[in-house]
Amino acid sequence: MAEKFDIFAIRTNNVAPKPGRILISEPFLPDFYFNRSVILLVEHNDEGSLGVVMNKPTTRYISDAIDDFPEFKSFLYLGGPVSTDSLFFIHTRPDLFAESYPINGQLSWGADINELKELIVLNMIKPEEVRIFVGYSGWSKGQLQSELKVNSWVVGEMEPEKLMQAQADELWEQSVSTLGKDYRFWLNFPVNPELN
Repeated sequence: MAEKFDIFAIRTNNVAPKPGRILISEPFLPDFYFNRSVILLVEHNDEGSLGVVMNKPTTRYISDAIDDFPEFKSFLYLGGPVSTDSLFFIHTRPDLFAESYPINGQLSWGADINELKELIVLNMIKPEEVRIFVGYSGWSKGQLQSELKVNSWVVGEMEPEKLMQAQADELWEQSVSTLGKDYRFWLNFPVNPELN
């Protein structure tokens, strides 16, 4: 007999949110930014949470999208619906910046965007060492915990190198695959169930 699954059943993998971990959206989260998204948590504390969507690239390089940006073959990503008039970035080279915020042992958040531009001009940083976002994703105090309780998100873990190098269109599936058999059935759901 085929095993039955309830997409709305409450499941948990007992992995707590913290900086450096990822949030994996449930298959049908009805939001432009968050549908089948993978979010890197940059901050998480009693006051709220902040992260960036890792698998929503635009079709343009940052240097083509932003007028005064030096040539840099790195796609610009949609980080989330907050502060969409600002640029944010993560990187693997804290040694090159005067100040940046460590996320975990390998990734850092932010720094001065003008420093980044200078490093690009001097050819001191490579596209694979940085990811630049328009906007970010944010949760107020207690909001993320509430969304986790109703299974909108599942907390997962992925090695920073894999996270930075993964193909954006494959990242959600790869992330779900790391969650184990309780979530494997998510991979069988169509992107748009109304068209099925």
